Amino acid sequence: MQISRRDLMMTATAGVMFPHTALAQTPKEITWDDLIAPGVPYSQIIGEGQVDPENDRWLPEFDENARKLNDALDGAYIKLPGYIIPWDISSAGVTSFVLVPYVGACIHVPPPPPNQLIFVETKTPWPSESLWEAVWVTGTMRHEFQATEIADIGYFLAADEMDVFEWEDNY
Repeated sequence: MQISRRDLMMTATAGVMFPHTALAQTPKEITWDDLIAPGVPYSQIIGEGQVDPENDRWLPEFDENARKLNDALDGAYIKLPGYIIPWDISSAGVTSFVLVPYVGACIHVPPPPPNQLIFVETKTPWPSESLWEAVWVTGTMRHEFQATEIADIGYFLAADEMDVFEWEDNY
């Protein structure tokens, strides 16, 4: 099959003029269990921990399984629901945050293990009046360990799109 020069030029022009359409990807919808390395049971990513009576906090202890990430997700284009713990916030909204699997993680209860936390950056601020809603976050995931004041984080996500999460029977 031969492609005419005209067809080749039109295709190339379309890719330049409409890059999002030309490069459109369908995100892989994942769950929080998918963040754990294959072969590591969920029960083996959380250690016993200890109580900090002075600050009235539980300090979880994580072993090496809590830092094992899913290699298939490094560079993957994914879509995942979760909750926002704001990091950078302005009057326009939140532009970076920690995505957590349940309400209150890292704030009211001990943080989840590193392989259950994602640091997210988005160019389009998420409205600050919607911080307590569950959200869908779509973007490119990569492995990137970070130690922060609130928790150690295993993943980074450059968000392309965010939407309110609508509960369905499958969640």
